[in-house]
This record gives sequence, C-alpha cells and structure tokens, in this order.
Amino acid sequence: MAKKKETKQEPIEKQLWKAADKLRKNIDAAEYKHIVLGLIFLKYISDSFEELYAKLKAGEGEYAGADPEDRDEYRAENVFFVPPSARWSYLQGRAKLPEIGKDIDNSMDTIERDNPSLKGVLPKVYAKENLDPTSLGGLIDLISNIALGDAKSRSADVLGHVFEYFLGEFALAEGKKGGQFYTPRSVVELLVEMLEPYKGRVFDPCCGSGGMFVQSEKFVEDHQGKINDISIYGQESNQTTWRLAKMNLAIRGIDSSQVKWNNEGSFLNDAHKDKKVDFIIANPPFNVSDWSGELLRKDARWAYGVPPVSNANYAWVQHFMYHLAPSGQAGFVLSKGSLTTKTGGENAIRQKLIEDGLVDCIVNLPAKLFLNTQIPACLWFMSKNRTNGKYRNRKDEILFIDARNLGHLINRRTRELSKEDIQHIADTYHNWRNVEGDYEDIAGFCKSESIERVKALDYVLTPGRYVGLEEEEDDFDFAERFSSLKAEFQNQLSEEAQLNERINANLLKIKIDG
Repeated sequence: MAKKKETKQEPIEKQLWKAADKLRKNIDAAEYKHIVLGLIFLKYISDSFEELYAKLKAGEGEYAGADPEDRDEYRAENVFFVPPSARWSYLQGRAKLPEIGKDIDNSMDTIERDNPSLKGVLPKVYAKENLDPTSLGGLIDLISNIALGDAKSRSADVLGHVFEYFLGEFALAEGKKGGQFYTPRSVVELLVEMLEPYKGRVFDPCCGSGGMFVQSEKFVEDHQGKINDISIYGQESNQTTWRLAKMNLAIRGIDSSQVKWNNEGSFLNDAHKDKKVDFIIANPPFNVSDWSGELLRKDARWAYGVPPVSNANYAWVQHFMYHLAPSGQAGFVLSKGSLTTKTGGENAIRQKLIEDGLVDCIVNLPAKLFLNTQIPACLWFMSKNRTNGKYRNRKDEILFIDARNLGHLINRRTRELSKEDIQHIADTYHNWRNVEGDYEDIAGFCKSESIERVKALDYVLTPGRYVGLEEEEDDFDFAERFSSLKAEFQNQLSEEAQLNERINANLLKIKIDG
C-alpha cells in the first residue's frame, strides 16, 4: 500500500497573511495595514479583558466581591478596559452586518475614552467607502481564530507574533515606503544580539514601529532574564508610525509610556532631553538633508564637531553619544558613506570619535537588506567607556567585520541574514570584546586593528581596508560609489532648492515692503 505524501502545514501567521491579503482587493497596503493591525490589536485587548472579566465575575479568592465592570479593577492588573460595545464577541456577532465598519470605529473611540494611554493611538478607518463590509466581516472571522480560547499569556504571545509578522509583510508589500516604519527583523536581531541589553534603560530616538524594543524584551526572555529589568524610551516624528509602535508594544505587554511623538522630531524637540541611558539601538534615516541643521549650529549635543546642514548622519551619531550614560553602549545603522566621508567636516568629527576611543566595532552589511534604500549600509557599535572592567580594555583597538557575503535572498529585491549569520557575527564580536573570549582574525571577514593603523589610513572605517580581502573591492566599488554620488547630488539639489526658496521669499518681502 502506497504511503500518502505528507504535506507540511504552513505556520499560522503565513496562512493568516495569505487569507488577509486576498481580502485586501483594491486597497493599498499602506492603508490596509492599519485596518488589519488595528483589528489584531482589538482582538488582543478584548481577549485580555475577557479573561480578567471572567475571574472578577466568578469572584473567587482575591477577586471575591469584585465588580467586573469596575474600570479600576483592570487598571490594577494592567489590563485595558473594553466597554460592552467594543468587545470582540459583540463585534464578531455583527460581522455580517453592513454597518460593521461604523461599529468598529465607534468601538475604537470608546476604548480610547476609557483608556487614556491609548488616546490618539487606535485607527478609525473602518467605515470608509473603499472597505467592503463583506471583506471586513471576513477579516473579523479570520482574526477570531487566532489563539481562540487560550489564556492571556498564550494569546498575547500568538497575537504579538502575528502582529510583528504582519508588520514585516506589509513593509515588503509597500516596498520603499515600508522601510520608513520597519527595520528588517534580521538587522534588529543582529543589533540586539551584539549589544546584549539584559538590564537597564534602552533608547531609540527614531523608533519607527518599535521593533528594537520588542526584540530587546524578547532577547531578555530568551536568555532567562527579567523583563522588568529593562525600561524603554523612544521618540517618533511620524504620528501614524508612532501609533503602530504603541500598539506593537501594548500587544507585547511592554510599557510604552515613555515612547513619545512630536512632529518636530528628535533634533528640534528632544522629548528625553535630560535622559542618559545604558543602551541605544537605532536605525535613523540615511543621509537626511532637511533635518533643520541650520537652526542648531550651537547645540550642546555637538561635542565632537558641528555636523553639516546637508547631512544628518553625524548629527545622529552625536545625538546618540549625548544620551549615553558614562558606561553606555550604542549600536545603530548608518549609510556606508559615513565610514569615509569628508564632506562638511564629517571626517573631523569621525577622527575625534576615534581618537577619544568611542568606536568599538564596525560591521559592513550585505546589499539589499533594507526595503527603502539601495544605499550600502553598515553598523556602528560605540561605547562611552571601554576600560570599565565589564569587558576587556580595548580602547586602543577597533574590531572590523565584513559581512557583505552573508545572507540569502528571500525575493528578487530583498536579502536577509539567517540565524546562523547573526550568531556568527555576534559571536565574533563577543569573543573579541569579552575577557575570556577566544578571538582570532579571519582573513576577509574580521580584523582587530589598532587606532594607530586607522590613523595611518586617514581615519577611514571601511572594514574592507583592514580585514585583508583578496580583492580590495572597498577601494572602489562602482555601485556603492554611484549610490553615494547620487545621494550627495540629491542633497545638493535639496539644499539649492531650499536656498532658492529663501531668496525668492526675501525678494518677495523686499518687493512688498518697497
């Protein structure tokens, strides 16, 4: 008798994504993500509420005499209160009605009224004409099957995983725009694995949808640490993205009270001005020219030199260093051009950072990791005190890692690092950094180099200059150089346009006054 061929079942998140994507029809991914992610979040807070509601209603043990409709009972347990007309069971019962969209919008409003920490966070997009009520009902039925009947901890874990997976899929679907709110998971995992934020204050001043925080908490859990040993601080200038971050963190049970939004951004309006932190993990936008640098020429953050108005890269670096505690560490993404640039005095800032012993490790990343840019990227790791005894004294050295050949394509345009790649890079760094580490240089991959050697090479930080590649590709990479020149040209055009606007405005004012 012939054996039946076993079919491998896809993970629940992939099945859900395919089903949800079918229901999208003619709605753009950028708009659709708020519809789907908002419903997943609503399911999460409703599940959490219903579980506690059942305990309060039973009135046993510590819940004896409790009122299940008393909002204070839920606040005491750090559970969002969900009014009757917003509970998932109520909405599910109305999923086939034509007014379901209006019902969901109303439920979002009532939840925000009863939970001040969610004010301005939840999407109210469900009554729009382009959203077919039948498709919306289908989405509700689909999401109803996630973690059905499980306890809160299980439900939160499954829903949180689905939420995070959907964020990544929506980012892929949006392409370039998706990169504005989402840092690829493998890059986040690499940053967190290398920094090891077990305990302390974690800060991301350009936090997007909160992936750095979620991964930091997950890292602590995976290594049997204590979640409460970490506190998070963040800032985001895009309100829509900030809303995603607040939901992403809430669904993981992470306190997001110190994740702030203002449309001026971290440079003009630093929401955590006096905060010094233990870890900074960030992916700031590359090569930004419109960062209001002309208004901040004498800012106290520029301890290593005034960054050029035309590019925010070294403004970000110094913003990070300003917020680090005396023994704080930072890991962040920058364009690869930051390793060699001599534009607008950036080389002098880089020289000062190197001479002061702040640069710990540089990682050259593979191409095609990021959704919103083809500009080559790298990771910087910096430490305020490399002689503090926690690790070995390495103030006169920098570790260079060239990981350009790692990773694999997940589609024609996008690459990701595997778990093994991430572990390989992180282990190399830890073996070099730790007192008991077993580090050795590997030709073409890693090299521990002296500050004196870096000085001799004019303070250039490109790993390929040091790791001993058989072909010195880093001396001239046409694609990289083209991307860099293109970015510089665009920056110059932007500056010229801004200058022309100011000139025209002044001429108009003179004409009017005259």
